[in-house]
Amino acid sequence: MSTHSTNVPALNMKEGTGSRPGPWKSSMTSVPGSIRPVYGAQHPPMNFKLPSSPKKEDKTKYTKRDTFADFENKTSDAWDDTDDELLSMSNMQMSLKDVQSTARAVLDNHSKQTLTQSSKDNALMKLDGSKANTSSNSHHAGPGLGVRLNNSYKPPKTTHIRFAQNTDVEREAAKIDKFKKLLNEPNLNLDQLRSLSWSGIPRSIRPTAWKILSGYLPASLDRREETLERKRHEYFGFIEQYYDTRHQDTHSETFKQILKDIPRMTSLAHLFQQKVVQEIFERILYIWAIRHPASGYVQGINDLVTPFFVVFLFEYIENDIEVENCDLLELPKSILNIIEADSFWCTSKLLDGIQDNYTFAQPGIQMKVNALHELVKRIDNPLNTHLEKHCVEYLQFSFRWMNNLLMREIPLRCTIRLWDTYLSEINGFADFHLYVCAAFVDYFSKDIQQERDFQGILMLLQNLPTHHWKDKDVEELLAEAFKLKYMFADAPKHLCRKS
Repeated sequence: MSTHSTNVPALNMKEGTGSRPGPWKSSMTSVPGSIRPVYGAQHPPMNFKLPSSPKKEDKTKYTKRDTFADFENKTSDAWDDTDDELLSMSNMQMSLKDVQSTARAVLDNHSKQTLTQSSKDNALMKLDGSKANTSSNSHHAGPGLGVRLNNSYKPPKTTHIRFAQNTDVEREAAKIDKFKKLLNEPNLNLDQLRSLSWSGIPRSIRPTAWKILSGYLPASLDRREETLERKRHEYFGFIEQYYDTRHQDTHSETFKQILKDIPRMTSLAHLFQQKVVQEIFERILYIWAIRHPASGYVQGINDLVTPFFVVFLFEYIENDIEVENCDLLELPKSILNIIEADSFWCTSKLLDGIQDNYTFAQPGIQMKVNALHELVKRIDNPLNTHLEKHCVEYLQFSFRWMNNLLMREIPLRCTIRLWDTYLSEINGFADFHLYVCAAFVDYFSKDIQQERDFQGILMLLQNLPTHHWKDKDVEELLAEAFKLKYMFADAPKHLCRKS
């Protein structure tokens, strides 16, 4: 069954004006609402109150270098640049050169400490004649996705588009047949689709399944084509109506922030450096912000468009965009328009369920960070004790996990597999994500406890070694999260500390 519709006229914008002829021109010229100021994604808003500081008698246990402020003065998130709001929030007067040099110093120092400890362990092994006791899942080979592009980055050689063929892997054939049979029913059973999708959706089925699970497409087979055509035209109607306002004084700061964030999305820099892709994301994010004045644009929302864009792109090409630099200008404009409109609507549906994560002061994230703290206390108290001993606040590492739904912690291929399950769960992005985060930090528990100072712990938590992860790793994580959900979801008082 094909859900493609190539009747969407090509978007032919003039640079700097955003105007074009089209059938959607509306007599309406006003912009709904107003957009609130943009604040950062890596740390909470400026008015966010950190948990109470240690009691006076406890402060002597910690040295000055154990503070988060000191850590921030020595290193910086690799995603940030010199004019990012995140730096201004910390009132730091630092140049890009300072940030890079101090970050390298911290990394070098941390590596030397690791090598020194390793040498001591090897010496003990020789003396004792026995193997050193190491963590079964210890990963000291290098940082994960937190360490991103550097000045020496060079994109891979451009690869020609390979249009998708209907060639499904044999081992998935039976599952694909089940999906196709279910999707072709006149009135699809959503519970059956969720059950079948929870364990992963085949690539060829994923675009249609995600649209239905997101609530973008109806369960009724007869209404899907009509819905796609109508919603795609509606989206480009918003472009006609509102996109010219992006340079107005009221909205220029929002659009400026969007322009800054787009090139820094995920590790697929070669894809997001393409002008055609950046313009698509600019339109999607700006129109979403205009239509949601209660939150406006917040850093982190830009990342959440990426999985939808890539999945809907895979409906037309078979290139592995994580390793290949394919030129999307080879795709017809009508197909790019379809991918853009569908990505907008599915992202909007996702954000409707977690909008309190992005309203002023981001209360949804505050609650999730506190809930994660309570959950880890129950499932891994030694880890929690270790974090508290070294003054590591959950806010300092898990705010980004909640804000970006772990997208900056794991590869994109793993995010897509993770979202198969999130879309299959009722309120998966809001509720089940908490248990995934708990399983995620618990997975690296032994590695975290091997770190002996504040900086070492934070460096590990911000750069977890997940770059090698595959679907099987995500499925192990989901299995643990599933167990936690059924241990605690129906008994929330279990998360409360006993008096």
